[in-house]
Amino acid sequence: MPKRSALPMVGEGKRGVDGHIGYLLRQAAAAQRLRMERALQDLAITPPQFTVLTLLQAYPALSNADLARLSQLSPPTVCVIVGNLLKRDLLIRQAHTQHGRILQLQLSESGQQVLQQCKIRVAHLEAALVQGLTENEDAAIRRWLVHVAQALDDGMPHLADDDSA
Repeated sequence: MPKRSALPMVGEGKRGVDGHIGYLLRQAAAAQRLRMERALQDLAITPPQFTVLTLLQAYPALSNADLARLSQLSPPTVCVIVGNLLKRDLLIRQAHTQHGRILQLQLSESGQQVLQQCKIRVAHLEAALVQGLTENEDAAIRRWLVHVAQALDDGMPHLADDDSA
């Protein structure tokens, strides 16, 4: 039986500059998500919950359907996330003033406080990501990531298949 070779480290072989760009994006996203999970763990907030809280702070009064579209999470996943955040009193749900069947969400005061704690931790992670880059390099990477997302956007909701609520 042939001896199994060691798996390549990040940056080696196809896990490095010779790799497919889609794989490299996923590799980077997975590493960032793991770091976020660890950073937010003692606050009992998952990365998808952080996304929902952040979106609601930026765009108050969203419905579950709006959140699913903006977060690129499936509607059932968003429903679970919202339910968990409501149980913790981090969100407030109210009927739309004109369309009573539409329920809108916003952050509660405790939701604002928890999000602020999360943002401090995530800011440290993001600072580490761009450490050593110039402002122009950082801006170029951000523009490129937006370009990639826009170029691949077909106008349909993109549903993540490995969400955790």
